[in-house]
Amino acid sequence: MSEILLEELKAEMKIEPEKVALSLENFIRDYTDKLEREGVILGLSGGIDSAVIAVLCVRALGSKKTFALIMPEKDSKKEHIQDALNFARELNIEAKLVDITSYLEELGVYKLFPLGKLLSLGKLKGALVRKAYHFYERKTGKLPFLESLSGFKDKEYNTYMAKGNAYYRIKHRLRMMLLYLYAELENRLVVGAANKSEYKIGYFVKHGCDDATDIMPLLNLYKTQVRELARYLNIPASIIEKPPSADIIPGLTDDEEVIKISYEKMDLILLAIEKGWKLSDIVKALKIEEDEVIYITNMMQKSEHMRKIFIPEDY
Repeated sequence: MSEILLEELKAEMKIEPEKVALSLENFIRDYTDKLEREGVILGLSGGIDSAVIAVLCVRALGSKKTFALIMPEKDSKKEHIQDALNFARELNIEAKLVDITSYLEELGVYKLFPLGKLLSLGKLKGALVRKAYHFYERKTGKLPFLESLSGFKDKEYNTYMAKGNAYYRIKHRLRMMLLYLYAELENRLVVGAANKSEYKIGYFVKHGCDDATDIMPLLNLYKTQVRELARYLNIPASIIEKPPSADIIPGLTDDEEVIKISYEKMDLILLAIEKGWKLSDIVKALKIEEDEVIYITNMMQKSEHMRKIFIPEDY
């Protein structure tokens, strides 16, 4: 019985890439027209999600109407910047490189880290962040990412962890502001690249460039489905196969290390929850521990506020 349930789940996770691509192209084209925009703008990071969005925009509107901002800062990995630049050239789209380091320095963001100038050395900063991240896990028995969704409660470490949140979240919020600056100057539609997996568990920055956009074409697709679509769209293997990374926290360059579960496993759990499966059925079908399902459920619940704007019920 559990084998049958698993096969059903895997079958439902499969997509028809050609059909999905055409649908999303129409979606992008329709909203560009409805909102009377001259074209689109997107943030190009060198990762798979933004690469898929870039291709869909070009297929929908053409390269001349597709504009990309590449917005690195001093913690960004050089390979991601180069991948973004190369991909923009491959698509023959206009791309502008805007280094946001100076803006972040003006805001005092880099000073949130202890030891100041010493940690301007990327490898040293990354090593310290990794050490601190895993130290928090060991000392508190709690997962930093899960705790970050609703605010750190541990009195001994909450100041340091809160500074970490402020440090990385401002980067995507600043990127959002720049996208809208250029969008309004040139009457463009801002296209976001968030996927369903990360949005469901709160692995995004509220009011950041992965949240505050005009349209989100990939928001109904799980990460594994985005990968399938990327292969169909002939995204370079170097982009598809590299470890997924938000590239905003030095030292934590693999998303699966941060969220503590693979996308393949998480997506099946998320789909089973969406279909209303019982906890026991998910555990049996996927041959996993109850704690893994509870962990995913906790992330969904703790991040619910990030997907909402709260208003009073009455006056």
